[in-house]
Amino acid sequence: MPTLGLTILLAASSVADRTAALHALFDEAWELRLREDPLFATQMGEHRFDALLPSMRPEDLDRRAAYQRDALARARAIGPEGLSDVDRVSLAMFERQLLDGIAEDEFGAYRIPINADSGFHTDFADLPNQMPFATAKDYDSYVQRLAAFPRYASEEIELMREGLRAGFTVPRVALEGMDATMRAHVVSDPEKSVFYAPFRAMPASIPEAERKRLEAAGRRAILDGTVRGYAELAAFVRDEYLSGARASVGASELPRGREYYAHLVRAFTTLDVTPEEVHETGLREVARIRAEMDATMRRAGFTGDFAAFLEFLRTDPRFYAKTPEELLARASRIAKRMDGKLPSLFGRLPRQPYGVEPVPEHLAPKYTGGRYVEAPIGGTRAGTYWVNTYALAMRPFYTLEALTLHEAVPGHHLQISLQQELSGLPAFRRQASVGAFVEGWALYAERLGLEAGMYEDPYSDFGRLTYEMWRACRLVVDTGLHAKGWTRRQAIDYLAANTALSRHEVTTETDRYISWPGQALCYKMGELRIRELRRRAESELGARFDVRGFHDAVLAQGAVPLSVLDEQVGAWIASRRAK
Repeated sequence: MPTLGLTILLAASSVADRTAALHALFDEAWELRLREDPLFATQMGEHRFDALLPSMRPEDLDRRAAYQRDALARARAIGPEGLSDVDRVSLAMFERQLLDGIAEDEFGAYRIPINADSGFHTDFADLPNQMPFATAKDYDSYVQRLAAFPRYASEEIELMREGLRAGFTVPRVALEGMDATMRAHVVSDPEKSVFYAPFRAMPASIPEAERKRLEAAGRRAILDGTVRGYAELAAFVRDEYLSGARASVGASELPRGREYYAHLVRAFTTLDVTPEEVHETGLREVARIRAEMDATMRRAGFTGDFAAFLEFLRTDPRFYAKTPEELLARASRIAKRMDGKLPSLFGRLPRQPYGVEPVPEHLAPKYTGGRYVEAPIGGTRAGTYWVNTYALAMRPFYTLEALTLHEAVPGHHLQISLQQELSGLPAFRRQASVGAFVEGWALYAERLGLEAGMYEDPYSDFGRLTYEMWRACRLVVDTGLHAKGWTRRQAIDYLAANTALSRHEVTTETDRYISWPGQALCYKMGELRIRELRRRAESELGARFDVRGFHDAVLAQGAVPLSVLDEQVGAWIASRRAK
C-alpha cells in the first residue's frame, strides 16, 4: 500500500490497532535483523542461524537499505499520538535507529568495517565464546561457520576496495600493526588456533565416534576456512589497503566529510550539538578537572610541577604489576569490594554475575586497557571484565579502580545486565546500545566510587581524575582531529600533557579516535547530562532525594537517548513530589 494510503488508514485506526501495528513492525524488523546478521543473532541467544554468516554483497546492502526506508515510512505513519509512554519512547528510538542507519548507508560507512583495534575480524575471533557447544549439531554449525569465513572476509575486502577507490578509508597511520590481529590466526597447526578451543572441551554426551568426526572436521575448517580467510585479509591489508589508505587523519577529509562528521556527532551524543560546541565543552571540562588534579597532586605530597608528577607516575615501579596475575588479582579485588557496596547505591541489582579475565592474546597489543564483554542471552557464560595484561609497564595500578568501576560495576556490567533483564520492552530496546547513555553511565559510575568509599589514597584518586580528564580531552581531541585539522602528533601531545595515561595508551587511544570518529564523544557528553539531571533532582527534591531511587530511575528503561532520559528523570522527580 502506498505510504500516503497507509498514513490515512492508520490515522483512522484505534489506538489499540496502531499499537498492535507498531509492535508487529518491531517484531518484523527484529526478525529481519537476526536473519540478515546471523552472528548478531547468536550474540542475542537466537540459535536458529548458528551455521550461517552475514552476506555483504552489494545487493544485500541495497536490500537492507530499502527495508530501512520502508520501515521508517511505516513507523511515521503509525505516529506517537495516544500511545503509552513506553511505546512512544520505543517508537522514537526505532525511528532514530532507522534514520542513523539510512544516513550511514548514504555516506557509505559500510566501506570501513575495521578500525585501529577491532573490526569484523576480531568479532569473528570471539566466536568460540559466543556459540553454544552442547550437541553435535552445535559443533557442526560451528564448523560450517569456520569453513565459510573466506567468503565472508572476501566480501568485506571488496567493500574496503570500494572504499579505496572512493577515498573512504581508515587513515593509514592508524593501521600500522593492524595486520597482526589477522596474522595471529594464521597457524600451521589447527590445534594452536583460538578456534580449536571448543573441540578440547566436548561434552561427554557426544559419542566417541562423533567426537573424532567433529575434531577432524574442525581441523579442516580451521585450515581451509579461518586460516585461509585471515591470511587473505592480512595480505590485503598489508599489500593493498595500507598503501592505498588516505594519508589524512580527519573525517572532514573524507568525501562529504564535514557533513559526515556532523552526523556522527549528533548520532553518538544523541544531542543536537555541533563539533564546535563539543570542542568548547571539552576545553571547559579540561580546565576544571586540571584544577582538581593539581590539588590532588599536592595532597599526595609531591612538590614538583604537573609534568614531573606525570613522569613520576609513569616510571615509578611501585605503580606497576610484575606479572599478569598480579594485575588481574588487583582488578578482581577492586571489583569484589565494589560488589559489596552496591546495595547502598541501588535498589535493583542484576541477577547476572561477571568474571575477570585477561584480554585475549591475539587482541592485546593494539587493544585498550580493559573492556566489558556482555553475557550472551540464554548462554552459559557470564559477563566478562577484560583486563589488558600486555605490556605491564604501561598498565598502572593508579587507574585500575576507575577502569574496574567503569567496565564492571557499577558501570557496564550492572547497566547492561539490568537492561537485558527488563520485561515489557520490544527486543530491540533490551539490546539497544545508545553510546551516550551506556558510556556516559559508565563514566558517571567511576565517580560513584567516591560515594562508596573507594579511591582511598591520592594516587588512585588522581587516577580517577586522569580518567575523567581523558574523557574530557576526548571532546577536544576528537573534534580537533575531525573538524579542526589537528595532526596525530597534536592529539598525542595534548593527551600526554593533560593525562597520566602511559605513552603506549596515549598512542593507541589516539589511533582509536582517528579510526572511529565521533564515538569518543559519548562518554563525557553522557556523563555531564546524567550529573546535570542528578543536580536537578537533588535541588528540586531536597530531603526527599533518594540516590538509590534516582539510579533506579535512570536505568529503568535501559539505554535511551539523552533527551528521553531528561523526560524519564523529570517524571521520577514529579512522582517523588507527589508522594
